[in-house]
Amino acid sequence: MTKKKLNLKSAIQKQFRSQRQIGKAPGTITYMGNREDGTYAITVIDYSDNLFDFQTLTRVEDALAFKEQVNVTWFNVYGLSNEKEIDKLGNYFNINPLVLEDIVNTNQRPKIDEYDDYVFATLKMLYLNKDYEISTEHCAIILSEHNVLLFQEIELDVFEGVRDRIKNKFGRIRTRQADYLFFALIDAIIDQYFVVTENIAAKIDLLEEEVYNHPSQETAEKIQRLKKEVLSVRKWVVPVKDLVNRIIESEHPLVTKETKLFLRDALDHSIQINENIQLYRELITNLMEVYMTNMSNKMNEVMKVLTIIATIFIPLTFIAGIYGMNFKNMPELESEYGYFYVLGIMFLILIVMIIYFKRKRWF
Repeated sequence: MTKKKLNLKSAIQKQFRSQRQIGKAPGTITYMGNREDGTYAITVIDYSDNLFDFQTLTRVEDALAFKEQVNVTWFNVYGLSNEKEIDKLGNYFNINPLVLEDIVNTNQRPKIDEYDDYVFATLKMLYLNKDYEISTEHCAIILSEHNVLLFQEIELDVFEGVRDRIKNKFGRIRTRQADYLFFALIDAIIDQYFVVTENIAAKIDLLEEEVYNHPSQETAEKIQRLKKEVLSVRKWVVPVKDLVNRIIESEHPLVTKETKLFLRDALDHSIQINENIQLYRELITNLMEVYMTNMSNKMNEVMKVLTIIATIFIPLTFIAGIYGMNFKNMPELESEYGYFYVLGIMFLILIVMIIYFKRKRWF
């Protein structure tokens, strides 16, 4: 199946998934993604300054043993298509149904909501696959007093560095509260945006070289694909700046002043990424303009050469046309060297016109 057919099929499937929520009551848990294999797992990292415990749970009920602990506990939920298990986990942790709806809604734009007992944020993880194409994954994070619940579609993520810091006691994360873990997860997502935007910058550099040196129809298609890629990244990345800013300005007791200082660094990164994306949009627009200009110049060069060739052959064709009439009383027809005279005149005209065009720098 061709890539174009796959994209069409994906678009149709996405449209059908969007229709699943039509007519349903607000707060209804309806998975909107395309990974409906029923995969579901929970990993738990329970830690303090002097404690580290890692477990993989097979039942949602087992998570209750960690709920009331004073240590910081990170619940990492993989798989959002199992709506019953998500609903069960939400009941155990007293999560609002509207939040549960947003957790499984993979079309939800990045945002943050504050409730009495927890803070909810949803973002998009962006990373590069083996073909250096951008993949997008839905991610939702809930911060409570001692717990952080992280929901994602698949096990592949950008949080391995956070896990290593907790396990090996690097940095200050083991001495901080749950809000610092909340920040660390958001910061890991934002840092990965730099990897994605640097990949876009590299693609733009390659396209610039191609546009200037050997543009083709395929070049225009590459520019259009990259433009769509940048717009897709912009859709998920730009709102993150407002999300981080809202956390900093929040008066919620779960977010401490110490953590807000670190969030300001994440805000700076978000602003820088937004500026880069805006710059890339302008560069891609300029690339298309340069491509169109180069193709137009290339066409003009071709037309100029064809015009010169036609101009050169017009008088030669005129002469050949006269002597092609073959009237009996044409005196040149009786000349012994008439044929060679005419060829000489035609060749002389050809040389004179070429010299004239060169002096005019028309080719």
